[in-house]
Amino acid sequence: MRPVDLAVRLEWIAVAVVALVLYALAGASWWLFALLILAPDLSMLGYLAGPRVGAVAYNALHILIVPLPLALAGYVFANPIAIAVALTWITHIAVDRALGYGLKLSSGFRDTHLGRIGR
Repeated sequence: MRPVDLAVRLEWIAVAVVALVLYALAGASWWLFALLILAPDLSMLGYLAGPRVGAVAYNALHILIVPLPLALAGYVFANPIAIAVALTWITHIAVDRALGYGLKLSSGFRDTHLGRIGR
């Protein structure tokens, strides 16, 4: 593994750890966490409609554009469920990136912005 790849993976591990610590500090239910942690992967069902649709569906739920503002809104409006959902979602994304799973390219499920999965 190249040093830059290791640095990127360590960075995402740090994001996952911070999200988990914040989740614990929020006092949210770990049952909710267990229920939701793999929910973003349901987007893989988009691949039943082809690689282009699958990539769009997968990527839509594996970027931080929605969970970060959701976390902020949860904090601003004192909504613990929004905070718990957002932190679980962020943890999922961070663990995926730490494992080398990137955003999908429309050429196929194994093709990601971080390289090919299962080289």
